[in-house]
Amino acid sequence: MSTTRLFGLIYHLLNHEKATTSELAKQFEVSTRTITRDINTLSSIGVPIYTETGRNGGVYLLSSFVLDKVLLSEEERKNLLLALKGIRQLTPQISGQSLAKLQSLFKQPDADWLEVDFSTWHRRENGNDTFDLLRKSILTNHVITFDYISKQGPKKRVCQPYKLLFRSQAWYLQAFDQQKNAFRTFKISRMSQVHVTEQHFFPVPAPDSAIELTVDTYPARLFFQADVLYRVYDEFDHQDITLTEEGTAVVTVDLPEESWVVPYLFSFGKSLRILSPPRLKNRYQEEVAAIYANLSKNEGAN
Repeated sequence: MSTTRLFGLIYHLLNHEKATTSELAKQFEVSTRTITRDINTLSSIGVPIYTETGRNGGVYLLSSFVLDKVLLSEEERKNLLLALKGIRQLTPQISGQSLAKLQSLFKQPDADWLEVDFSTWHRRENGNDTFDLLRKSILTNHVITFDYISKQGPKKRVCQPYKLLFRSQAWYLQAFDQQKNAFRTFKISRMSQVHVTEQHFFPVPAPDSAIELTVDTYPARLFFQADVLYRVYDEFDHQDITLTEEGTAVVTVDLPEESWVVPYLFSFGKSLRILSPPRLKNRYQEEVAAIYANLSKNEGAN
């Protein structure tokens, strides 16, 4: 007797409501006598399976089977399937077949209205491998080592991984840095040479401050020409955008105290004007002067 076939028979009936013994025999490549034995076996262990004879006869499962066996509301079942579908590309173990089985078990059709893609336009060859290594190390409590690039340059890290976090279009690893003896947050795109060691660790509750990405900010007002309005709506909160009659926009936003802000603003080119604060204007002008000086130096060398 095949346990796999018994489960397969249940999933088939959940999905199709009714089948004949001949159809089931063909589906599972066995005889109708074997299917009859399987039906009797399932019935003997409490599965509400039954047969009917006649023109519309066949093999059935009681409609109450799903409600009796799965103590989840319809909304909870939908949310569970949606969550699994959303993380499917990050977790290869969640196959299409697994989702199909749950859809049958929950009696939920495949409402294909959502597709989640965490990849970027500049695909990294080993991105999925890195993510999978981090996921496994977190679930098995293994210490990891990796090379990390920060403003201070490259450095080898030895960490106890705790959590993966997706925020602001980027993935982060929250981990306990054994060299710093403190919790740290690492941007995964800056990690390389990730290695899962044989060393186990005993996880401890992370303090609230360790799982927050907090940065100091300051208020700023930015003026944008109409030709970059599509980017303004892509990259800023709509409630921070004020449109003018000319089709331009003024954005009032809190900017982080980070070195990447000025280079980011450069990407808007001549379509951006900084209205405030003065210190942001000064930093912008200093960066422009440094770029111009660097260009002049290169021209002189040629």
